[in-house]
Formats: sequence, C-alpha cells, structure tokens
Amino acid sequence: MTGPNHAPTVSSNRDRLAITFSITTTILVAEVVGAVLTGSLALLIDAAHVNPPEITSGLLAIFGIIGLVANISSIMVLASVRSVNFNLRAAFLEVVNDALGSAAVIIAAIIIATTGWMRADAVVAMLIGLLILPRTLKLIWETIDVLLESTPRGLNLESVRTHILELPHVRSVHDLHATQISTGLPVLTAHVVVDDECFYDGHAPAMIDDLQKCVAEHFEVQIEHSTFQLERMTHAEHEHPTHA
Repeated sequence: MTGPNHAPTVSSNRDRLAITFSITTTILVAEVVGAVLTGSLALLIDAAHVNPPEITSGLLAIFGIIGLVANISSIMVLASVRSVNFNLRAAFLEVVNDALGSAAVIIAAIIIATTGWMRADAVVAMLIGLLILPRTLKLIWETIDVLLESTPRGLNLESVRTHILELPHVRSVHDLHATQISTGLPVLTAHVVVDDECFYDGHAPAMIDDLQKCVAEHFEVQIEHSTFQLERMTHAEHEHPTHA
C-alpha cells in the first residue's frame, strides 16, 4: 500500500531544516567571533593553565543572548515537526541543547561580572558537553532499533494477527513482520490466507483495502505502509515449512 502524497510535507520539512541550518550557521559565526572578542576561546584552549585570560563578561552576555534568541527561533520552526523523522528530531534536540548552552553562557557572564570568577566559563563549557550525552544516547538507541529492523515500539504483532483474523474471509495469517525504516515510518508485511471464493468473485481487491485499513486505523502505532499477499488455502502446500 502506498500512503498519501507526502511530497508537500517532505518539501516543507526540508525548508524547515534549511531555515534552521541558516540560523545555526549564523550562530556559529557569531559565537566564534564572540569567543575571540571575549577571550573565551583562549580560555577553553588554555583551561589547564593556572592564570586564564580575562573574559569580557559584557560581550560574553551579549553573544549569549544572540545565541539564545536565534536558537529559540529555530525551536519554534522545528517544534511542530520534530517527531517526523530522525533528522528533524536530531535537529530539534540540537537547537534545544544550543539554547541551553546559550542560557548557560549568559549565566556564566553574570557570574564573572558579579564575582570575578573566571572559571565559570570553563565550568559552563563542561556542563554543555554533559548536556549532549543524553540526546546522543537516545538517538543512538533509536537508530539501532531501525538498523536491527526491530518491531516498532508499542506494536504487538500477536494483537495485529488476532485483529486480521477477525476480518471476514480470512482463514490464517503467516509471515507477519513489522519493521521501522525511519522515525514514524513503520512498515508491515504479511501473507493472508483467504477463502477461495475471493479469487473468483472479484472480492480480493476489497480484501486488500480491508486489511490495509485494519492496520492503518486500529492500532496505536498507525501503519500507513503495508503489503499483503493473499493466498488460497491450498497454497500452504507449496510454502517452505519454516513459514509461520
């Protein structure tokens, strides 16, 4: 089964990523310039030294605010589509992390301005690094599920089998498989044994429609992409014995 035309949605998602990429690139340039002007870049390079260079807290706060505003803009662009696929989810989590980093930079600037503790910038840098770990591990775990062709979480294949068997004219189901080829894109395939009369009275096409509607609407994990092979009762005699 082919789902509805997703071309406009794909194009829109690409536009959102392009906008976010442009904002992120601008942030990168601004933060590099800001790091050079404030001395923060030198601090990161020479973090192990006992006498770090003085950081201009005012400029540091300004560039932190610029980064925070830009990242909030990116968050607003991606928020409504962040669960569509891995790329959008990763991009959203990236800008959220960057926003937290910008907020941390502002806090560091305030600490430096009020206490004179120059190490605040280094502490913030390490904190930003720690913020990356949960996001990275979560994405790795989801990617592994796809690579291993795991059954989509929240989808019980036995429940799917039972529901298919409740449809009129269905006798049995075998070779039932469900995988996730991308975020939010589960795919299901199955061999369905139906009454012989379905092949003679022209009912087979309607059976395909019923099966695809069944898996697309009945379960919490909606499967818009499904493929079914209809078989006669006698077809089992030609199947390999490992099919089930």
